[in-house]
Amino acid sequence: MKTITTVVHDIIRHQPFLDDAIARDIVNFSGLAADIQPEVEKEMHKPVKQGSIIMALRRYAPKRTKINMKSLRELGDIVVRSGITEYTYLNSNTIIANKARLLEAVKDQTGVYLNYSSNYQESNILVSSTLTDLVEKCFRNEIRVSVKDELSSITIALPKNSSQTVGLYFYIFKLLAYEGIPVFEMISTSNYFALFLEKEYVNKAFLLMNEIKK
Repeated sequence: MKTITTVVHDIIRHQPFLDDAIARDIVNFSGLAADIQPEVEKEMHKPVKQGSIIMALRRYAPKRTKINMKSLRELGDIVVRSGITEYTYLNSNTIIANKARLLEAVKDQTGVYLNYSSNYQESNILVSSTLTDLVEKCFRNEIRVSVKDELSSITIALPKNSSQTVGLYFYIFKLLAYEGIPVFEMISTSNYFALFLEKEYVNKAFLLMNEIKK
């Protein structure tokens, strides 16, 4: 059975910014209680007093994990690339063969960008915009879900043992969110990760990534 305490705690747990602020003891509980009161009442299906919400907030014990800032400052070179287009296609029994056609066609080209990834439903292709005609030719018989052009990427070299660093991506994405920078796509490997953004956000995001390293 739902209680006011469980409802309030679930709301906070699903909002990492609030969880972090409570852990740092910088939240006005009265203001927060008033803010989440409509959501609590919706979940409880009845009116709830702000005082009861405040009591539930005071019982909340955030699990605060300390982020290793040293690892963040060891982020490596940052490379910006513009002129990228993203295609998404539904998977089919011919899409792997068409991917092979695309790779064969670009194997001798230098200075172009191509990244292919897939899940059990869709395949995603990020390419230099100079390759769009080729992509559309190779995949002309596939069902295209979406296409987005004029993207830019920011590729960042990860520090050693980054897979053991708790909160690495959370911290970066939290800063981007605070600055109102939407991430269109993200790809990572063992040693690098790349953010794909609409071009109007690239300069701001690049400056932010450099500030992390200082």
